[in-house]
Amino acid sequence: MENSVSYLGFIPLLPLLGALIVGVMHLITCKGKAISEKAFAVVACAGPVISFVLAAMVYFALRGMAEEERFLIQKVFTWIRVGELDVSMGFLADPLSSLMLLFVTFVGSLIHIYSIGYMSKDENYGKFFAYLNLFLGCMLILVLGDGPVVMFVGWEGVGLCSYLLISYYSDDPDNVVAGNKAFIVNRIGDLGFVLGMSFLFWGIGAGGFDYLSLKANAHHLTPALGIVVCLLLFVGATGKSAQIPLYVWLPDAMAGPTPVSALIHAATMVTAGVYMVARFSFLYAHVPVAGEVIAWIGILTALLAAIYGMFQSDIKKILAYSTISQLGYMFAGVGIAAYSAGIFHVFTHAFFKALLFLGAGSVICALHHQQDIWKMGGLKSKMPITYWTMFIGALALAGCPPFSGFFSKDEILFSALATGHTGIWFIGVLVAGMTAYYTFRMFFVVFHGKPRDQHIFEHAQESPLSMTLPLIILAIGACFAGYLNLPAIFGGHLQVSHWLAPSLVEHHPHAGLFTEIIAIGTSIIAFAIGITIAYRKFGADASEPLFQGFSRLAYNKFYIDELYDTVIVKPYQFLGSAISRVIEPYVTDGPLQVVVRLYRLAGWAFKVVQVGYVRIYAIYMVIGLSIMSLLISLSMNL
Repeated sequence: MENSVSYLGFIPLLPLLGALIVGVMHLITCKGKAISEKAFAVVACAGPVISFVLAAMVYFALRGMAEEERFLIQKVFTWIRVGELDVSMGFLADPLSSLMLLFVTFVGSLIHIYSIGYMSKDENYGKFFAYLNLFLGCMLILVLGDGPVVMFVGWEGVGLCSYLLISYYSDDPDNVVAGNKAFIVNRIGDLGFVLGMSFLFWGIGAGGFDYLSLKANAHHLTPALGIVVCLLLFVGATGKSAQIPLYVWLPDAMAGPTPVSALIHAATMVTAGVYMVARFSFLYAHVPVAGEVIAWIGILTALLAAIYGMFQSDIKKILAYSTISQLGYMFAGVGIAAYSAGIFHVFTHAFFKALLFLGAGSVICALHHQQDIWKMGGLKSKMPITYWTMFIGALALAGCPPFSGFFSKDEILFSALATGHTGIWFIGVLVAGMTAYYTFRMFFVVFHGKPRDQHIFEHAQESPLSMTLPLIILAIGACFAGYLNLPAIFGGHLQVSHWLAPSLVEHHPHAGLFTEIIAIGTSIIAFAIGITIAYRKFGADASEPLFQGFSRLAYNKFYIDELYDTVIVKPYQFLGSAISRVIEPYVTDGPLQVVVRLYRLAGWAFKVVQVGYVRIYAIYMVIGLSIMSLLISLSMNL
């Protein structure tokens, strides 16, 4: 049964239209005609807010349907029709995409509102909001696309927008390099995605290349081809969602404005890989080997990023590594086929990570764009709203009960323990303790103790309402979002998991009460140990540590960037130079140049004849006729 609607396309269209209008307004200001920041803000925020309203309408429309019929389709036009490949530009809303729509549009709208104050007085105010609208619109296409090809349009769109926004402050060459790095690393992952789509079409695409058709024909995919498709698609996910080995771009993405960091880390782009794996759960459920690979790469990424986060000094980079680590948890969840647990952590993470990044932006603005935590301190009295909201976000990130991060992270760890993945569970508990440590290391150093830079401290003040109001709303979400999926041990019924059930192919583990108590208890103990160590070292006062030995290695990220540069970048540069100096001039261009020279020589020869004078042509005609007459007479004599 096909449940067709006509308004799904407006959800991504409105931010895209806003990007177009704001972009035109910005061009008008470049011509010297003044347009107020208020006008830019109203147009830029209208699209995301209305899209959120439409997303809520989608959610309630789906709730009114029977569970097996919970999907809405809008076919806009036939896009590609070549042989057996028939792709429509279409949109699909089901329980999975509806949940993503709700928090992407809600958090995205709050980030747009926050940006009104944060980007005030920026000379490219309109351009920033045009890019931000475009970013959100592309993410909504990715979420709503009814098949992998339409998803890939949004997939590439968010990649483009990340480049534009990371390198937004293009006067600094380092920012341009960071944008290039994000763009290039994601292209490597995208090659895997394209190859995965190609093999998927080859295997079962003839019956239709939208999700519903692929799901119906998934059983026809051979085991070998299934492994190839699933792993290639995951390569794409490692690029977008910053997992080993393609995680290196995300920390450098902090070069962009802080609202961009919040949008990338909380509501768009980096969550795309987790969503994609969950969307293809009907494939991964039949290929457990691929799931094992995903789970182990995810949990090892979580561990590696947590180690990095423990030794960083840039407030945004600490949060960036925490995002990579939390994404590792999400991939561990979807890898062990606990898809709803992984997606629920995506949902709760959007609230507390957006809160922490926007809170960090509030601090950075107050301190005149200072990002080094060892130049901060004592800000609790100066910025009470930022302090208390970030405190809530820190508790949620660290997994403190009863905040949202505890429930979603615990669901993943419980699933790992209940399904016999004890190694993944053990590393997950260890990372939970490390997360509590580095989160509150940052928090205590920034807000407690004595000011380390008296000058910037004296000029610090609380941010305006346009920035603090989104912090308060997100703090409420960080407090209570976890209650939407309470397990039975806390008197709940896993409402989110049941809501997602029609979209996912998973089996909930049926473990005993003792297993669940072990999972919950170890998570709480890990949190308590982590925060206790952080408080003892940084709670009252702390001086900047001297990194040496292992801490120096971790501070420099184990020199992985340098390793990549030596092993991958430098050889490619050498190869490119060799091609430029040897292959192109002597192999590729050489034969072509010979042909060019021959044509030039032939042209010179004809030039001697084609002089352009009528009398010379008459002489040539006489000479030619004479030669012809002579030849004719000779032939007659013969």
